[in-house]
Amino acid sequence: MSDAILQVRNLTKIYSLYDRPIDRLKEALDPRRKKYHHDFYALKDISFDVRKGETLGIIGKNGSGKSTLLKIISGVLAPTSGAYRVNGNIASLLELGTGFNPELTGTENVYFNGTLFGLSKKEIDERLDRIIEFADIGEFVKQPVKLYSSGMFVRLAFSVAVNLDPEILIVDEALSVGDTYFQHKSFERIRQLNRQGTTLLIVSHDKNAILSICNSVILLNAGTFVMQDEPETVMDYYNATLSENTGNIIHQKTTENGKIQTISGTREAIIEDVALLDTGNNRVETVNVGQQVRLRIVVSSTTDIENLVIGYLIKDRLGQSVFGTNTCHLKQNIVELKRGESYILDFKFNVDLGEGSYSVAVALHTAETHTTKSYEWRDLALVFKVVNTDKSKFAGVAWLPPSLECGHG
Repeated sequence: MSDAILQVRNLTKIYSLYDRPIDRLKEALDPRRKKYHHDFYALKDISFDVRKGETLGIIGKNGSGKSTLLKIISGVLAPTSGAYRVNGNIASLLELGTGFNPELTGTENVYFNGTLFGLSKKEIDERLDRIIEFADIGEFVKQPVKLYSSGMFVRLAFSVAVNLDPEILIVDEALSVGDTYFQHKSFERIRQLNRQGTTLLIVSHDKNAILSICNSVILLNAGTFVMQDEPETVMDYYNATLSENTGNIIHQKTTENGKIQTISGTREAIIEDVALLDTGNNRVETVNVGQQVRLRIVVSSTTDIENLVIGYLIKDRLGQSVFGTNTCHLKQNIVELKRGESYILDFKFNVDLGEGSYSVAVALHTAETHTTKSYEWRDLALVFKVVNTDKSKFAGVAWLPPSLECGHG
């Protein structure tokens, strides 16, 4: 791709693992060059491209190779084989504060890191005020970094990285650092960089952060490339892989509106029908803000099930979770379902949501969540639209009408 700012081709990283420390010495001294180690593939044959201005999310279970991949692209690690090409300067938020000298003051560390990034003193001078202002650590910026609390350290390190105006910003779980206020400020700064054309590579376990900011997402598993697609499609597939039960089958298909639907589970219990009903028992696809509805779920079983939990999750147009619950949380467990039996369940609620398009995922499982044993999880089981026909104008994803009291003091 000629317009790619980052190209990764067949990237592989292998570590030699030894069962005992002495085996490393034996291997080094063995005249027959006998191997005493086994190869561990942290990454295996990874390839992808990122275009300028794109935001790419990288997800996967712990140990899947996410951080290793970012460290190689950042130049911290060397690959065993394969290659990558970067057409721009990179700022990395891998381990916050890497490269900070604890004996130098905060201000001195700003100049030190800016110089490493390739900026002149004049260019750092131009950025200094906004770096200090964003970090918001007061007079401590004039003190040695070794005196900082962990919170101050994080604030300064993050501020330096996001205010150097990089062409590529690499973020590894840094969105979850600091206090809540700083997390919100940091995420908004990253959004701003993206709007200005900065290319972003983000690793995060925050599903909503990935869904809200990324153009596409890569899923890694045990160092291998699984898939790359739009965020909701990959997130739904990843969610399906989290179930620990054996016999879990994952299937994806394209719906009539072109969306990718993910269905997974053992199929010991099956979702037969999902419908949104109004008070007249009519199926509806469009509802008014605040309208009362019933979400009807019809299930059947192909085997005897001792404890069936039924739940649903409403998601916005980006796939971000809006509200979810299940019969376990509501303390209404279905104790037993015999083979061949059907069960009808109605969740009754008011649609106190903002205008827009929403989808419903439905889950059949045991225990509190689907990760223990999932019979069926169906994303995009239902899609509906919320309109505002009789409420005052408001913004946002939720309908939370306030009462208003005011007067002169």
